[in-house]
Amino acid sequence: QMTGWRIWTAKTEDADTLVALEALAFDARSWGEDSVKASFVASGVTVLLGGQIAKEEPPLGFALWRDLGEQAEILTIGVAPTARGGGLGEALLDAVIKAARDGGAQKLFLEVDAANSSALALYVRAGFATIGARKQYYRDGGDAAVMALDL
Repeated sequence: QMTGWRIWTAKTEDADTLVALEALAFDARSWGEDSVKASFVASGVTVLLGGQIAKEEPPLGFALWRDLGEQAEILTIGVAPTARGGGLGEALLDAVIKAARDGGAQKLFLEVDAANSSALALYVRAGFATIGARKQYYRDGGDAAVMALDL
């Protein structure tokens, strides 16, 4: 159980690192290299990386979110399998919530795999409420829950 995570904003040169991390975190549901790299240049998108406090440690998790003015959207949060359960997902989520709030967003939205109980629990603990569902949202036919948090 590790504590004390360091969260930082990724730079364009971190793209390959993020691609590898995203593939590790999501495996069959990975967005693929092109989509991950496109997030670095997408309008209003911030890429956060997270890892242990020691600077030389490679990142173990990431969060992508989009600033839409009064609304913000979490595109994805992923943590490497070896680092799960240590609070990194929570630290990344907290960083996004703070950044969105600081940016003036009133509401934060996300879609999450309806079958991913640990992710659902993370978001519920942070105060998100389920506001809808997207049937067969994922390529493999899985459903997504749509959640929102009032900031």
